Amino acid sequence: MPRDTPLIATIVAGLGLAFVFGALANRFRVPPLVGYLVAGVLVGPNTPGFVADAGLANELAEIGVILLMFGVGLHFSLKDLLSVRAIAVPGAVVQIAFATALGAGLAWLLGWSMGAGLVFGLALSVASTVVLLRALQERRLIETERGRIAVGWLIVEDLAMVLALVLLPALAGVLGGQPQADSHASGVLALPASYGIWGVVGVTLAKVAAFVVVMLVVGRRVIPWILHYVAHTGSRELFRLAVLAIALGVAFGAAKLFGVSLALGAFFAGMIMSESELSHRAAEESLPLRDAFSVLFFVSVGMLFDPLSLMSNGLPILATLAIIVLGKSLAAFVIVVVFGYPIATALMISASLAQIGEFSFILAELGVGLGLLPEQGRDLILAGAILSIMLNPLMFLAIDWMKPWLEARAAKAASPVEAKPIGPATAPGEVASVAAPAREDGPPPKTKLTGHAILIGYGRVGSLVGAALKDAAMPFLVIEDADKTLTKLKADGIETISGNAANADVFAAANPESAKRLILAIPNAFEAGQVVLRARAANPGIDVIARAHSDAEVEHLKGLGADTVIMGEREIARGIVEEVLGHKPEAAEPSAA
Repeated sequence: MPRDTPLIATIVAGLGLAFVFGALANRFRVPPLVGYLVAGVLVGPNTPGFVADAGLANELAEIGVILLMFGVGLHFSLKDLLSVRAIAVPGAVVQIAFATALGAGLAWLLGWSMGAGLVFGLALSVASTVVLLRALQERRLIETERGRIAVGWLIVEDLAMVLALVLLPALAGVLGGQPQADSHASGVLALPASYGIWGVVGVTLAKVAAFVVVMLVVGRRVIPWILHYVAHTGSRELFRLAVLAIALGVAFGAAKLFGVSLALGAFFAGMIMSESELSHRAAEESLPLRDAFSVLFFVSVGMLFDPLSLMSNGLPILATLAIIVLGKSLAAFVIVVVFGYPIATALMISASLAQIGEFSFILAELGVGLGLLPEQGRDLILAGAILSIMLNPLMFLAIDWMKPWLEARAAKAASPVEAKPIGPATAPGEVASVAAPAREDGPPPKTKLTGHAILIGYGRVGSLVGAALKDAAMPFLVIEDADKTLTKLKADGIETISGNAANADVFAAANPESAKRLILAIPNAFEAGQVVLRARAANPGIDVIARAHSDAEVEHLKGLGADTVIMGEREIARGIVEEVLGHKPEAAEPSAA
């Protein structure tokens, strides 16, 4: 066994310190990703002590980006992507142009060349995939209209940066750098430099189009077929392996054969796989690895940061940070509002884009290598990325603080609209709900139901519970955050509240004070525990029923106040015993079902 194991040392040091500082950050009510960044700084070359292998850390981080974009694709469809093209395409293009102009202006003030200003501005214009998606996932916004716009915006930025990476070597000589004489693209479809700039542009667009066609024509048939074939083998290990092989294989093949970014290739692989009935299982199987490798991404970013640069480049760093956090946010906010979207959507998208990440690092390295960007520019980009990523959670807190004030102003300007029923009765002789039209910005209207059941989650378990409640004509409503599920529920005449039940405003809209029963059908015991606490505070007498996957989760939920906690594995065992013995077995723990 060799003693020199840089890969193992990098993973152990990265994940170990990320856990320690992430836990400390969470203890002090700071987002854990701040702790991950601090861990990266400590194992980086700019601080004393152990130094992890930066090259290996970057490759591990790239795997995290691939798996994260693959997971987003699993919750997306081509229809979802096309539905936001009217705002995502012009919005991303205008925002990139605005941020690039601001960056070029700062470069001019620093005495840099036009080429340096172009590279610097482009690097400041593109948001980090990992940071944006983690923010959306934490707030459960991926499947909402806001989330689709943000992801669509991100995809357009990704395509623009792929084009920029191909064109910069061809333009280096014109912009005052060192022209490359070999080729401007990697992979099988590389184009010789002698073809000129327009030839490079043409073949780049052709390669992207070819990749999309291959995925839509071939991938749509092959990928679902592979999943179903492996699922029929009955091996969970092979299924998990197939999911990872497809995600990583398509991403790598897209980069090598078509010159498309790894992240974009993984996104399309996930989007094609989402058409399979097994997409939910694929998402569950890849989730643990997605989380682990996304943590390594933040560690790798932290390794690039030199704390001493804050003193040597103080004012330029502040100016760079202002462009990223304020300039980009303002541009995105104005664009979204001009297109007629609600204030809350504009605020969320502007906060999501107020940071930079992996593409910025790639552009900075390419610019330095071509002689276009001075090393000071790379340092400013790295510092801006670190600080903007650390400040990004505060941006979301800021928009939460701003929303009530903006809502009050919008309410005064808006004319009142008469409330209308949105569905048939869920109780004998009653209308399911009478509420004002749903708004993107502001808390949902409070239900008029009383003596009802609140059903949290409408997945595989929740849908069965909801069908039984509807058949029994029991009044109930559903709290759910997936747009597709909400649309189906409304079509079936079931009252819904859109959002995360752990949010105080969303849960208050369900009128828990007058509810008779709370049913937690979500599989996340920690999130369910937060809802139990809110329910007990609002209505001490409410009957709380929850689900769990282990004895520890049962104890956790019952300790927080749940009356009944049902563990799936235990119920399966009872069903089997009942079939074998011909009668129901005696319950050892009736209260835990």
